[in-house]
Amino acid sequence: MYDSVFVFAIGLQTLEQSHTLKLSNVSCDKEQPWDGGLSLINYINAVEFKGLSGPIEFKEGRRIQFKLDLLKLKQHALVKVGEWHPGAGVNITDRAAFFDPGTMNVTLVVTTILEQPYVMLKPQPNLVGNDRFEGFCIDLLKEIASMVSFEYRIVLVPDGKYGAFDFETGEWNGIVRQLMDKKADLAVGSMTINYARESVIDFTKPFMNLGISILFKVPTDKESAFFTFLDPLGLDIWIFVAGAFFMAGFTIFTLAKFTPYELVNPTPWKHTGHLVNQLNISNSFWFATGTLLRQTSGVNPQATSTRIVGGIWWFFTLIIISSYTANLAAFLTVERMITPIENAEDLAGQTEIPYGTLESGSTMTFFRDSMIETYKKMWRFMENRKPSVFVSTYEEGIQRVLQGNYAFLMESTMLDFIVQRDCNLTQIGGLLDSKGYGIATPMGSPWRDKISLAILELQEKGEIQMLYDKWWKNTGETCTRNEKGKESKANSLGVDNIGGVFVVLLCGLAFAVIIAIFEFCYNSKKNALTEKRSASAPHQSLCSEMGGELCFALRCRGSRQRPALRRQCSKCLPGVTYVPALLDIPPHPPEPPTRAPPSNGLSPGLSPSDRPRLYREDHMFDPDRQRPHPTAHFDN
Repeated sequence: MYDSVFVFAIGLQTLEQSHTLKLSNVSCDKEQPWDGGLSLINYINAVEFKGLSGPIEFKEGRRIQFKLDLLKLKQHALVKVGEWHPGAGVNITDRAAFFDPGTMNVTLVVTTILEQPYVMLKPQPNLVGNDRFEGFCIDLLKEIASMVSFEYRIVLVPDGKYGAFDFETGEWNGIVRQLMDKKADLAVGSMTINYARESVIDFTKPFMNLGISILFKVPTDKESAFFTFLDPLGLDIWIFVAGAFFMAGFTIFTLAKFTPYELVNPTPWKHTGHLVNQLNISNSFWFATGTLLRQTSGVNPQATSTRIVGGIWWFFTLIIISSYTANLAAFLTVERMITPIENAEDLAGQTEIPYGTLESGSTMTFFRDSMIETYKKMWRFMENRKPSVFVSTYEEGIQRVLQGNYAFLMESTMLDFIVQRDCNLTQIGGLLDSKGYGIATPMGSPWRDKISLAILELQEKGEIQMLYDKWWKNTGETCTRNEKGKESKANSLGVDNIGGVFVVLLCGLAFAVIIAIFEFCYNSKKNALTEKRSASAPHQSLCSEMGGELCFALRCRGSRQRPALRRQCSKCLPGVTYVPALLDIPPHPPEPPTRAPPSNGLSPGLSPSDRPRLYREDHMFDPDRQRPHPTAHFDN
């Protein structure tokens, strides 16, 4: 283009030197040729000089004495493959660039790395050559070799690395180094396509798409879930409920003391003229307890003010108990997996759980070169962590995860393979990036385009997906997971879930027994002190009083009514016959012995020693009629 403009400029300049150029307006209505046009063409044909495109010379309006370079567009540059002359025509200097050499008996060196399930060693011994290997990439290589028509020999890379650029030495390592040195013709495996590698080696079309994800150990259950039934409500809520319980009880008790409408007749079946306030401190709290446990307490408020407090308390307990019951069902029947990290942001925001990648791999390169602030922060953590968080193999990283307190950043396809075979491992979050696996070749390799076409054909036929299912899902080694079952139906509850309720019950029973013993001892001591003050009663020690009460409680089988003076068991007294209260008594009781009335105020003919066997009439009840029994009787 430059030479053309330059030729026109020389011709126009020569024309101006010999003729005076007159400019005229151009009309769109009529055609009027320019008078100097023919002269300009003649001067242009007379130009001769050496331009950028070689010697420039014209004959009859055509350029002569020149040649054209024939270029072939390859992946990274234009390559000269021949020349063209006006008289001689095309002269091809590189015929291999235009013609397919066809089927040749060639054996390619294929380098790889052992990694499940891409390339693995067969367990059978005494195998040699390519028969030693199996896996997804081995099957894929067989399909491609049959389609492209070549033989291959598989060798393992010496340093066991995929290849990364070392900024200190300025050299590549691993598979990339082998391809750059032309020590291998192909590289198969989980070789990630990225910009740095693509600048020094070639890649085929990707045969698998993937991304970086986080491998973590499944959290174990809590060591003790004995009191799981307390989990539906938080600790602060339990404290507030306890405070509300005491506040409601004290409020009912205080209002009942001030209002006159809480005074009621304790014996409505008869008029005694006595009115009492049933909402004492114990009954007030018993009412609050019964309401909280959705049961009746036997005592209800009577005044308007106390009923308002009771109604508000009922509404409060309705909401609390309903919320507790609904949340308890979720806590006991739905299994939740709580992990300390949920995504890469959580991982970057903490320092307790170390995390790392495969050394000299594409994942490490991704974090090292990333411009995203979260990933830059993660790279600084991994780079400065001591001891090192980088691992040399995937197996080493998986073992560190299984040991606990370690997260491994790896490619999602490998992570899926591991997670499906070990139920102790899980994937955290989604994919951090998107990339692909490809087959690597040296720069300018003639096999690159042929293998890419073969990969595209295998993808369209679905054969690559079939190979994926074969090595990822149909190996018979996958673990059984019950996530769907957990979501669809509730799990049965065991002792570990609600065993704490039984502990609460046993503690309550034990506390009740202790209180009963305390009441027994207190009542015995009270009776002993009462008899000690009475001048007419014989002195009895605390131990004998407790023994008598205990003997009555354990061995009595007669009336269940408590006597007015002292409860004694006739079987505990020698020479005394006990007559049950429910037996038929003659209509006319026997005449009492004629004795002088004693001065102690007891019934005639009874000595102070006979007092313990007396049963007062007003405490004898007919169980069937629930009213005072008209019959009085004595022992013996």
